[in-house]
Amino acid sequence: MNTSNTQVSTTHHQPHSGVQDDLALGHRLRVLRDRAGLSQRALAKKVGVPNSTISLIESGKMNPSVGALRKILDGIPVRMSEFFAFEPDPERQIFYAAEDLVEIGKGKLSLKQVGSTLFGRAMMLLKETYQPGADTGRVMYGHEAEEGGIVISGRIEITVGEERKILGPGDAYYFDSRTPHRFRQVGPEPCVMFSACTPPTF
Repeated sequence: MNTSNTQVSTTHHQPHSGVQDDLALGHRLRVLRDRAGLSQRALAKKVGVPNSTISLIESGKMNPSVGALRKILDGIPVRMSEFFAFEPDPERQIFYAAEDLVEIGKGKLSLKQVGSTLFGRAMMLLKETYQPGADTGRVMYGHEAEEGGIVISGRIEITVGEERKILGPGDAYYFDSRTPHRFRQVGPEPCVMFSACTPPTF
């Protein structure tokens, strides 16, 4: 599907295919750094890179070059082959501050995921913000899952198969994701909602 600023996808809308790879790499780095007893700041100082670089990699917002990754891993230390062979346990975090949510989509449709990775998870939770004009695309999309959500503010038009409805604050939806569907922001103000999808589809 089109993933431009005006036509994006996630549960019902798919971001670029490398997003989960970046998140998996970042999660792996964070687990190994924690095991080594190093803070982001300490590791950055040790290998001579900005603290923000470690933070961006661990949050899945930056895919480092092989050379940059090797330099960072030398500070833990762990070999590249060991790094990519390492399979961390599923994330055990229970509570998440607002700033801990991982941004996995930008533009007119902002997506923030609860948890830094979907590894070992049966469900995806998202905070979705649709700016005026945001649309998941005229070509509707279906996938193997179930999904639901609640509108917090603004208004959203949801089309599921032959059914279409505009939802406002407090309204909710739940459907079999195999039915082709589309989400489109309507009205003058952004639409914010929380959604869940099981199993995760990307």
